[in-house]
Amino acid sequence: MLATLRSTRLSRARSSYVFLRDAVSRKTLTITLVLLAIAASSGTRLDAQQSPENVPGSNTSSSGTTSSDNAAIVAELEQMRARIAELENALREHSAPNQASATTAMPANTAMAPASLAPNAALETQLAPPATTTPAKIDPFSDADWTWLNGNPRNKDAAFDSAFFTPEIRADINYVYDFNHPKDDTISGSSELFRTNEVQVEQLGVGGDFHHQNVRARLMTQFGMYSSTTPRNDASTARGQWNLANAYRYLSEAYGGYHINALHGINVDAGIFMSYVGLFSYYNFDNWAYQPSYVSSNTPWFFQGVRVQIFPTAHLKIEPWFVNGWQSYGRFNSRPGVGGQIKWTPNSKINIISNNYGLGADALGIPTRTRLHTDNSIEVKYYDRPNRFLDKMAFSLTGDLGCETGGGVSCTGDRKDSSGNIVARKQSFLGYMAYNRFWFKKDLYGFTLGGGQVNNPGRYLVLLPPINGADAASGTPYFTENSGDPFKAWDATATFDYMPRQYITFRWEYGYRHANVPYFAGRGGSTPLGGNTGTPSVPVPNFSPDLRRDEAKLVFAIMTKF
Repeated sequence: MLATLRSTRLSRARSSYVFLRDAVSRKTLTITLVLLAIAASSGTRLDAQQSPENVPGSNTSSSGTTSSDNAAIVAELEQMRARIAELENALREHSAPNQASATTAMPANTAMAPASLAPNAALETQLAPPATTTPAKIDPFSDADWTWLNGNPRNKDAAFDSAFFTPEIRADINYVYDFNHPKDDTISGSSELFRTNEVQVEQLGVGGDFHHQNVRARLMTQFGMYSSTTPRNDASTARGQWNLANAYRYLSEAYGGYHINALHGINVDAGIFMSYVGLFSYYNFDNWAYQPSYVSSNTPWFFQGVRVQIFPTAHLKIEPWFVNGWQSYGRFNSRPGVGGQIKWTPNSKINIISNNYGLGADALGIPTRTRLHTDNSIEVKYYDRPNRFLDKMAFSLTGDLGCETGGGVSCTGDRKDSSGNIVARKQSFLGYMAYNRFWFKKDLYGFTLGGGQVNNPGRYLVLLPPINGADAASGTPYFTENSGDPFKAWDATATFDYMPRQYITFRWEYGYRHANVPYFAGRGGSTPLGGNTGTPSVPVPNFSPDLRRDEAKLVFAIMTKF
């Protein structure tokens, strides 16, 4: 109401001012012309008086102007002066209340017109509408430094960039000392560590981001151990032809899409993309620890399908997925999976992520069994003193809950028939992990303590030990994944990082893991004498793998990212 009244007053004042200004301007022009005529007439008479041809006392000048004409001009001039005075008084009376009203409505920090301005100029300055500016949109999550996050690259600058392509190069090399000393140097049940007492290229990736006229694409290759171990954990490749495991083994990310200039941006991408279920990144350089807890190791590292990233604000992302299945290159059965991520950063110190998955029939050969999973994380930077030796501290907490239902299993517990026989076993996943990170001497050093627990009856998310070359599709008789098979485990790690440049990390880590059943590689290893023999799903005569309930390891890694 007040804003409408103020706008009406300003509009009326402006209209009145324009009318009066125009009236004064017309009169001023008339007077100017009259004065010029009088001046010209006076000049002519003066010249005539000095000229010898004109006799003093004559009533006629050379211009033809008579004394009676001069008297009429003077009279009209007096009338104009009086009229101008009236107009000026009216203008002052009309301007005063509007000036007072405009001054009252102005904010206290609004600059007034200088006193040296004429009244008309001052009125124009005060009645002019205030300048309005629309805040420019910023790129999502670009108004804060997020390099402290677990699962996020810590590079603050790109080594090279262009309008069309931003390259990316990653190298991850490790050496592992396993206190169990498996004689075949094979580590079991890990998503990051696969060989012991050897220098191994964990991952070498070359690629980057392409971007031009809203069209986008990303390619990251993967060579080294990841190209062998990642496909062996995908059972969907056993369904159908064309050997999907070989087709995609050298790709960690491969997608193309389009950016839509709406809201704070919308991206539509199709191909292979990272899932980040379990908070930790697929790339160890991005993480606070090298060997993450079970919640991260046993949940998807990638999806293949279509995603839509919607940014309603600069601090919120809503990302639905339509994918082939749970970390799979193809479908396990006849039904794909759906899911999505919600990421929210209310301020520069808090990151909240929720990943959810459902409806996928992800048990090979059991089309009636479906999977549900929810994964939720929070990361908080609770201390930030850049000028102190201990310059930063942050923690992360992740909780996961999931289950399978149908095909002889149940989410809610064992189900019995009328005779008391169990017809459906409980098949669920419950786990958490927590980490605390310390940075020292302007992020030159880092130290992380963390770990977690998991309970996965049915073992449907437990990574299968590679006994006699077994993979997710073949299974192994030495470590079954039948409904109701128990699996409870916990782990802890201590990690020290030396980071002399933003592109390199030297990492030392001690990790300990325990399970309620024999699971980790022991001294006897998991390979039959003479190498893999026969079919992995069939027992090998006179062979039994050496599996232990406990495992302790030392890890040294050098990781680079450009």
